Amino acid sequence: MALELKIPSVGESVTEVTISQWLKQDGDYVEMDEAVAELESEKATVELNAEKAGVLKILVEEGEDVAVGAVVASIDTSAEKPESAEPEKTASPVVEDAPKVDAKKPEPKQDSKSDYAEGTPSPAARKILSEKGIASSQVKGSGRGGRITKADALFANVGNGGGYQVSDGSREERREKMSNLRKAVSRRLVSAKNETAMLTTFNEANMKPIMDIRKKYKEQFKEVHGVGLGFMSFFTRAVVLALQKYPAVNAYIDGNQMVFHDFVDISIAVSGPKGLMVPVIRNAEAMQLHEIEAEVTRLATKARDGKLSIDEMTGGTFTISNGGVFGSMMSTPIINPPQSAILGMHNIINRPVVENGDIVARPMMYLAMSYDHRIIDGRESVGFLVTVKNYLENPETMLGSTSPVENLLGF
Repeated sequence: MALELKIPSVGESVTEVTISQWLKQDGDYVEMDEAVAELESEKATVELNAEKAGVLKILVEEGEDVAVGAVVASIDTSAEKPESAEPEKTASPVVEDAPKVDAKKPEPKQDSKSDYAEGTPSPAARKILSEKGIASSQVKGSGRGGRITKADALFANVGNGGGYQVSDGSREERREKMSNLRKAVSRRLVSAKNETAMLTTFNEANMKPIMDIRKKYKEQFKEVHGVGLGFMSFFTRAVVLALQKYPAVNAYIDGNQMVFHDFVDISIAVSGPKGLMVPVIRNAEAMQLHEIEAEVTRLATKARDGKLSIDEMTGGTFTISNGGVFGSMMSTPIINPPQSAILGMHNIINRPVVENGDIVARPMMYLAMSYDHRIIDGRESVGFLVTVKNYLENPETMLGSTSPVENLLGF
């Protein structure tokens, strides 16, 4: 009996997905609930699982766009599971006049842990290589486990001596279809530029006090909490306190109304393998520094592995973007709609500053806050950014107590 494998619903308003990768090959036996493909929507990457055990028949190639509910494969549930029989142990035949082996050039050892996908083309790549007349053995795969991807096949050429090579000085162009995620990001960014009265205000912060705290307490912090002490937790804490003083920065416009929140959900812009992703730290106002660090690590890891769920990227009342990790000195970040503001962090560089009439070198960071001028006035935007700056330069004020720094760090 053939069971149809259909594209499931992957989120509200999502009507189409892309088959980004088949994790199983045509004709493979799959177990029930085993992941057989990765589906990419405009919001997240999800897995397509087998509903029953059986032999998989792929009907749609990698890279194709398909509608939710479309049939992309079938499973022959009546097929028997192949037995993994052990290889027969037979005596090695005696070969007369066997060639002599050069002791100086030992035969290469076979890697018993070699990935089964190595050198195997995807369905789309197999078709392209066939049309070019190129054997898959002549192409080095760049996909997972050495799998030959569509891009590998497109760039494969056979020279005069045979084999896989790329001509020097090539002036060829290539076209690559935009992913659903990239198209969604493009639409949102253009919408933010066209539909908001966006303005950016700048300031700078002396990061020496926080760097001193990290240097003094980082070992103890990791020993007590099991996570590293980074900059993001300090920035998140400073933003939370500043948002409580300037609630309009944590609000958004809905038609003719302004919607205010009594909670703070911080979106953190992270770079994933398929583009920009913005997971959300929920109720950041109720978190201590080590809880923020743990959540940032969890979300960033899932983003890097392409495992973020739609729920983890939905919502958010304010965004923090750290372009400094890529070396950015200054930028004008674009608002993440429907939010009304975003804070850009940048790289930390020792620069000369004046303190008590003396010129000294300090680790300085430029801060940039883009905001929607329709809901946030200049006084509020500047006041908010100055408040964030003051908290960063005086981190002990984030928690007033007998031992403010120790309490801030959760000791």
